[in-house]
Amino acid sequence: MTREFDVVVLGEALIDIVTTSAGAAERPGGSPANVTVALGRLGRDAALVARVADDERGRALNAWLSASGVELRTAGTPERTATARAMIDERGNATYDFDIDWTLPSPVEIPSARIFHTGSVAATLAPGADEVRAAAERARTTSLISYDPNIRPALTGGVNDARARVEALVALSDVVKASAEDAEWLYPGVTAVDVARGWVDLGAGLAVITDGDAGSLGVTAHATVEIPAVPTRVIDTVGAGDTFMGTLLDGILNISGDVAAVRTAVRALDETTLAPLLRRAAAAAAITVGREGMDPPTREDLQRAAAPRESA
Repeated sequence: MTREFDVVVLGEALIDIVTTSAGAAERPGGSPANVTVALGRLGRDAALVARVADDERGRALNAWLSASGVELRTAGTPERTATARAMIDERGNATYDFDIDWTLPSPVEIPSARIFHTGSVAATLAPGADEVRAAAERARTTSLISYDPNIRPALTGGVNDARARVEALVALSDVVKASAEDAEWLYPGVTAVDVARGWVDLGAGLAVITDGDAGSLGVTAHATVEIPAVPTRVIDTVGAGDTFMGTLLDGILNISGDVAAVRTAVRALDETTLAPLLRRAAAAAAITVGREGMDPPTREDLQRAAAPRESA
């Protein structure tokens, strides 16, 4: 019998070369890879399809993914594993400079899963971005589609081209999550809630915009829900949005039924059913920003964090 994963993610895995006032260090990362790690920490059966070389950095990435129960499926054999030089400022925010070759086989082989997720560099960087969109189109008959633009302006080209690629994937997606920064870059002067509503009009079932300590909002055809951020001491924002994304998908995986039924349920989310999903994802992101590096919570961590609020 063919194995079906809970979630399969198509996208980049890379090494972040992180520079702070204390010096430089290398950490495994990449937004799609981070999402799989967040899911693996929560006990989900997750696979990552990525271009990873058989070099020291590639082996470090594979070990990091394996430690969270994530299975790596390689797509092509790059000469070297991709890197992103991350500069962390005094507030813990990161900016990036990438060295990545995103060339995928055509068609790229994707294992079966209840949810197909993609985004970030993989969904906008040529030539592989076209294969990512084609893979999402194929997966839609058997999987929910999840997408996080996670815009990297240095790699996306002009905003018009980037917006066209984003909107093509939004139209295929059941779940879209983006940062307020991404929304502002794509649609200058448009409010986050209007961006989310526009994406629902394009075809997304659920559109979520996160805005750090300002909280998050979710929009479906039936509801607009705003959730405050969970107060926490911020140490490092790397991976916060990816933790939110992974935890949101973990919550959606709890909806029973076949793909068609879950797709319908996501699109029918209202204030009562959507708010708990967003609150739980925000709680997970708060745990991550309180730790150094991409270190998302386990299911037990989330339960412990929720216990004081539930008993208060």
